[in-house]
Amino acid sequence: MSKWNILVVDDDPLNREIIADYLEDGPYSIRAAGNGLVAWQLLENPDSAFDLVILDRMMPVMDGMELLAHMKSESRHANIPVIMQTAATSVEQVREGLNAGCYFYLTKPYKQAELLCSVHAALEQLRQDRLLLDELAEHPPIPASENAEYSFATLEEAQRLAAMFAAQCPEPGPAAMGLTELMINAVEHGNLGITYAEKSQLKRDDTWQDEVARRVALPENIRKKARAHFKRGQHEIVFTISDQGQGFDWAKYLDFDPARAFDPNGRGIAMAGKLVFTKLDYQGNGNKVVVTIKLNSENT
Repeated sequence: MSKWNILVVDDDPLNREIIADYLEDGPYSIRAAGNGLVAWQLLENPDSAFDLVILDRMMPVMDGMELLAHMKSESRHANIPVIMQTAATSVEQVREGLNAGCYFYLTKPYKQAELLCSVHAALEQLRQDRLLLDELAEHPPIPASENAEYSFATLEEAQRLAAMFAAQCPEPGPAAMGLTELMINAVEHGNLGITYAEKSQLKRDDTWQDEVARRVALPENIRKKARAHFKRGQHEIVFTISDQGQGFDWAKYLDFDPARAFDPNGRGIAMAGKLVFTKLDYQGNGNKVVVTIKLNSENT
């Protein structure tokens, strides 16, 4: 099994040592940097390829927020998940970090289990994103004139359908990730009734996918389908995703909430809205969402 390459950025040598000790039994290869500038030099090295950055916020020379901004501005590094570990945990500071693109927040001091849970969740999401991009490469675009609707019931079907739809979009990668978030939400929260708290615990226990598969096979769920409608116009593409659930309190998930910054889930809808969608509109009780992607002139 190949190892995940992790870059640990912290100006305190003891903190770097503790993080390395926490991760030593996992499938990880660790590099360390004492400030953001050194970390940036390591990231820019053409021979390096990092899968995850564990980042201190407050450092001399170049702090964590500065490094995060550099990473998000470069396509080579923009999709590397970042776990920010910091003592700066005011609501404003947490919101700033989430909006800047960090994946998780950890409050110093934290326990080994908290770090391992965050690392595992971030790398699992990265693995899924890479599989999605591979899937995307295998699917030809839907014909431009087509107005189509498809049904789906499982996580795998949602991911394949998102890749097929996204292949028609100006930015297929971000579109695929955003659509996948919304379609998975239709399956797990909508049709299967997995609550936010339940998913948090399932993520911590690393049993989320198993529980989704179990619930899909239950007699009361076996016939349930979610639906995704695709319509391409002259200037935009509109996707409508609906499920058979009772809906949810969707409004509080449209933005990054600092209160959820330390949970292993709860960012998907807000991330989807920021990825590529021109508009994201939940309707009624939340079991239907309509998203729009504007087409560039060269795509029309």
